[in-house]
Amino acid sequence: MAGLMSRASTVVKAKLSKLLDRAEDPSEVLDYSYEQQLQLLQNVKRGVADVVTAKKRLQLQTNQLEQSVVKLDTQARQALGSGREDLARQAVERKGAVQQQLQGLDQQVQQLAGQQEKLVSSEKQLSAKIESFRSQKEVIKANYSAAEAQVRIGEAATGIGEQMADTGLAIQRAREKTDQMQARAGAIDELVAAGTLEDFTAGDQTQLDRELAQLSSGVQVDDELARRKAELGAGTEKKELEQ
Repeated sequence: MAGLMSRASTVVKAKLSKLLDRAEDPSEVLDYSYEQQLQLLQNVKRGVADVVTAKKRLQLQTNQLEQSVVKLDTQARQALGSGREDLARQAVERKGAVQQQLQGLDQQVQQLAGQQEKLVSSEKQLSAKIESFRSQKEVIKANYSAAEAQVRIGEAATGIGEQMADTGLAIQRAREKTDQMQARAGAIDELVAAGTLEDFTAGDQTQLDRELAQLSSGVQVDDELARRKAELGAGTEKKELEQ
């Protein structure tokens, strides 16, 4: 039972594969694959743009913090000059906190720069692969179209295609119907000539009229033959007299 089910499964898979093979158009498959690769490339480019945007934002924050460091340092100097050591201390403490933020931002900017470099490199490689695939795709599509045209021409020339097979059957059926119609027409003519069937297209003639016409035709033939015999006999006698 298991062996039978396995064989049945194999047959079903084979038939499905054959149906899918018929339905599958290589040109459509290649175009779809090319579109998917272009979509992937767009995603990579979008990723590069996002990284660059984030890096720019961090760089703006870095510039602002660097300006804050300069400002706090100036304030600390001014406070010391004014004898306000407490204010100078606060300015220095804030300056140290800002500098720590700057260090963290610098690390993040460096990380983003590394990601940007990798994404740009990946984008270039992917673009080259996609361009190569596009060229191969067009060549394959052209070869497939040419091969498909050759197959159709060959099928049409040899009559093995489905359309030509249908055309051949139609011609055969038409010939058979024509032969049947010709045979029927001949049979009707023969029956009409024999008097079995009455020709209604002959006007008001009846069966008696047709028989009399045939009899009259026979008499005319007999008279013609008698006249010919008499002429032949007269010619023979004339030749004997001349001799």
